Amino acid sequence: MAVARRNRGKRKLKFELSLGAIGGIAVVVFCLFLWMFLFGVWAGQSLLFPSYGKPTTTGEATAKAPPPTVAGKAGETDGKAAAKGQK
Repeated sequence: MAVARRNRGKRKLKFELSLGAIGGIAVVVFCLFLWMFLFGVWAGQSLLFPSYGKPTTTGEATAKAPPPTVAGKAGETDGKAAAKGQK
């Protein structure tokens, strides 16, 4: 008489979830991935364009220095034009 042996080494783990539970888990995972994506975009922009060390602008026009002048006649900023005038 042969006795059927049981496989004691293999145990199956079984989850039973309703459709509502699967949908809830899907919504939570979607929100988690969306949060990680937005956080990654923010972190990437912060690394590419750091804001520390730069003064924040308030919309006021900044005063720019005038371009340097070359020795020659007043108003001439190009060295070639100054050289032509010195003939």
